[in-house]
Amino acid sequence: MSASCVCTVRGLCLGQGRPKICVPLVSRNLPELLQDARELCQLPADLAEWRVDCFEGCQDSAAVLEALEALRQVLGDKPLLFTCRTKSEGGNAGMDFPLYRELNLAAARSGHADLLDLELFSAPEEELKALIDQMHQLGRIVVVSSHDFEKTPPEEEILRRLLLAKRLGADLPKVAVMPHSQEDVLGLLGATLKANRQGAAPVITMSMGALGGISRLSGEVFGSALTFGCARQASAPGQFPAGRLDEILEALHQSL
Repeated sequence: MSASCVCTVRGLCLGQGRPKICVPLVSRNLPELLQDARELCQLPADLAEWRVDCFEGCQDSAAVLEALEALRQVLGDKPLLFTCRTKSEGGNAGMDFPLYRELNLAAARSGHADLLDLELFSAPEEELKALIDQMHQLGRIVVVSSHDFEKTPPEEEILRRLLLAKRLGADLPKVAVMPHSQEDVLGLLGATLKANRQGAAPVITMSMGALGGISRLSGEVFGSALTFGCARQASAPGQFPAGRLDEILEALHQSL
C-alpha cells in the first residue's frame, strides 16, 4: 500500500495491516473518565476515543480542556481521538456550529488530542472545509464522519459521502449506518471497497448492530482502517469487547 493510503499518528499506521482497534471513553465526569482510561490502557486498544458529548461538562470549554490534559497524562503516548457527537448524529451534544467549532479548535490547540472527529453535515461545505484546514494547520488528523442510526442509505450514497469527505480534506472519511437486511451490509462493504479504489483511503466504515457485526471484523479485506471495540460500555450498537475483537482480527490477519 502506498504512503498516500496510510495515516500515521504517534507511530500507529492506519490503513496498513489489520484494522486498528479504538476503544471509546463514554464517562460522565472526570474521576470516571480517568478510571476508565486506566482500564483502557490494560486492553488491546491501539487508540482511545473520548466521546466528550457524554461528559457532563461538555459545554464548558475550560472543564473539557482540564479533563483532556488529565486524560493525556493517563494515556501516555496512546493516540487519542476527540469526538463531540451531536444529537443529529446520534450523540448527546446539543450545540450550534460556532460552539462546536470552537470546542474542537480548543481541543486541537491544546496538543492533547491527536485526531478530531468532525461531522460531515455539521456545516455548509465551505465552513467545514475551513475548519478542517485549521485543524491541519495545527498538525491534527481529521476524521470526517456521517452516521445514520435509522437505516442504510444506498451504496452510491455511502460512496458519495466518503468521497465528499475526502475532497473536503478528511484524512479519514468515516460512515456508520444501521442495516435492516443482509443487502444493507453488502452495500456498506461494497461502498468501502469502491471508496478505497477511488482514492478515499484510508476510510473507516461500519454497519451497526448484530446484523452488521461482520463489517467490524472484515476491514482488512474490504478496506476499513479502524474498528471500534468496547470496554464495559459500548458507544454504538454492535461493538465487540476489545479483547475478543483483538483475537478475531488477529486470527483473520494470520489467515490472509
